Amino acid sequence: MNPWDTFPEAIIGLARGVRDLQQQTARQYKPVVDDILRVRSRDTRRIEHTLDGLLDFCGHEDVLRMYKSLCRYYWGIDPAATADYINAHREYWDSDAQEGQP
Repeated sequence: MNPWDTFPEAIIGLARGVRDLQQQTARQYKPVVDDILRVRSRDTRRIEHTLDGLLDFCGHEDVLRMYKSLCRYYWGIDPAATADYINAHREYWDSDAQEGQP
């Protein structure tokens, strides 16, 4: 059997694994983000730790929504740190920023 025959199946399996990981991340972080917003937490370490965990998975719509909600909330606590998280998101996820485009 030619190894290239199974290549498309391997790619599909990899894509499914990424999707599953993104969905799992969304499920795990939702109660954390909801709690931070509900109790109006001012624990900057907890907020930043949560944003750090979400950043890698912002390609998933639900995770991106949580990231944006938490950034909007955090802006009222620490605008400078929030700006850093917004810029980190742009650098990581924005294809124009990755290519050095304005």
